[in-house]
Amino acid sequence: MTVLFFFLSLLSLVCASLSSPSAPSDYHERLDLQPLPQSSLLASFNFRSNTSQESFEQRHFRYFPRALGQILQHAHTKELHLRFTTGRWDAESWGPRPWNGSKEGGTGVELWAWIDAVDDERAFAKWITLTQSLSGLFCASMNFVDSTRTTRPVVSFDPAEDHSPASSLHLLHGTLPGEVVCTENLTPFLKLLPCKGKAGISSLFDGHKLFDASWQSMSVDVRPICPEQGECLVQIEQTVDMVLDIDRSKRPRDNPIPRPVPNDQLACDASKPYHSDDTCYPLENTLEKGWSLAEVFGRSLNGVCPLTEGNPETVCLRVPNERRVDIPPEVTETRQADGYTRCFALHPSTPFDLSIPEQEVHSQVPLKERSLHAERTIVGHGQERGGMRIIFNNPSETSPVEFIYFETLPWFLRPFVHTLQATITGHDGVRRQVPSSQIVKETFYRPAIDRKRGTQLELTLSVPAASTVTLTYDFEKAILRYTEYPPDANRGFNVAPAVIRLNPQDNESSPIYIRTTSLLLPLPTPDFSMPYNVIILTSTVIALAFGNIFNLLVRRFVSKEEAAALMAQTLKGRLLGKIVALRDRIRGKTSKTE
Repeated sequence: MTVLFFFLSLLSLVCASLSSPSAPSDYHERLDLQPLPQSSLLASFNFRSNTSQESFEQRHFRYFPRALGQILQHAHTKELHLRFTTGRWDAESWGPRPWNGSKEGGTGVELWAWIDAVDDERAFAKWITLTQSLSGLFCASMNFVDSTRTTRPVVSFDPAEDHSPASSLHLLHGTLPGEVVCTENLTPFLKLLPCKGKAGISSLFDGHKLFDASWQSMSVDVRPICPEQGECLVQIEQTVDMVLDIDRSKRPRDNPIPRPVPNDQLACDASKPYHSDDTCYPLENTLEKGWSLAEVFGRSLNGVCPLTEGNPETVCLRVPNERRVDIPPEVTETRQADGYTRCFALHPSTPFDLSIPEQEVHSQVPLKERSLHAERTIVGHGQERGGMRIIFNNPSETSPVEFIYFETLPWFLRPFVHTLQATITGHDGVRRQVPSSQIVKETFYRPAIDRKRGTQLELTLSVPAASTVTLTYDFEKAILRYTEYPPDANRGFNVAPAVIRLNPQDNESSPIYIRTTSLLLPLPTPDFSMPYNVIILTSTVIALAFGNIFNLLVRRFVSKEEAAALMAQTLKGRLLGKIVALRDRIRGKTSKTE
């Protein structure tokens, strides 16, 4: 009777927790596909789940991953943003970045978080706990984010507006530009999802396809959300954005080597005078390439994740209306008012494959114009000094652009801020030097401390319309200790990408983020082969000297007669003597018998 009562009580508690209105947990996922120029395809995977603040604090996890939730609670982290990025986004061909760059990080690993702590020292201790825990969770090297790779941005990042006013939040930011993102980071990422890559859009993930992309970014965002009506929520949003090369992705895995097109399949211009059987001038292909999910991702979509609630539009495709799209008959298609977007409501348990045949299309999906183009390079020569050059191009013909430039430099790169110079190139193409105060409105500079802290530079800049601004400054290269050089010292040292934040425009609610490419900084590097040569030569000399001296001290030099007498007194000599005597005795008996 007692066991039955306990079972009924436990069942009632479980039912009450599931039916309680204070646990608004839900899960949504969506896949957006958009063909890009140069035979590329942008695929954006978005996964979002919520849990109530009360359930999160009581560690009642339903859709929110328990492994990540316990780490955030232990490190007192109120908001987290984690990025894994490889490749380079070609803004000139592909247009603006997806999500306005808010889901993108610099090359390698980028991490920033708001931590609740009393002072900066305790906040940094919690930050180290957070990075080391995330390092083990995502199989990454985030445990190397120490004080030299940690900064405290002032105006580059904003927290969510729904934090508790009683919290004392500290923003910390860290980067690992040399981190290689691979499949061992994708597997923990999938384990955070409710369906874990077994169903839904996450079933399309294949490490070979994902990391063969021209550009790829994985992000994890955890933030509090407090709606006007209802209780506060803790939301986790995971995104994967990739740009796939259609031709390369369609190659079979068992034979990925590209092969030349057979002669009978070449489209040649026969009007050329040099056209012959062995000479071909290729015709421009006016047909849009055909592709399907099974060809590009290597598999079809395995139905819908059963935990998705009230989300009929699971897959959306952005192509012109005249483009033909083949879908299964049980899938419902909905066209948006913009004339380009089509969304598909999938059948819960039926595999889904979307196919677009090769077709001649007379219109293209318009790409938004870029608000700003940025480029950063290292200039100069020599092993002692160098320079940094940053180029900003404003393509707008009417309005200037204002933005925040955030740069993190390693401690062994020592910039001279007083050498900052600005050059502007306008409509006429004439390059003229202007005072830096005309371009730089505000400056925040935190100098580096050797082996303790890197350099932090935040600038508020304004670039006039249809102009190109070039900023330059000089820096000095430090000489490291020989134990501080990596095994591939001659390759150079990684410098983290710069972060550019554009203020929201009139029709936008969130800022636009742009990351520059990472840099390689060559430092004065000693010839590590010389210590090896010195060690070898020194060891040889010591071995020869030690051998001779040891022989002189240990060995005893005697004459040949003394050596024979001494030899006869040893055990070996006695045995040999008895053997010789026995042999002589046997020979003597044999001679007498004869």
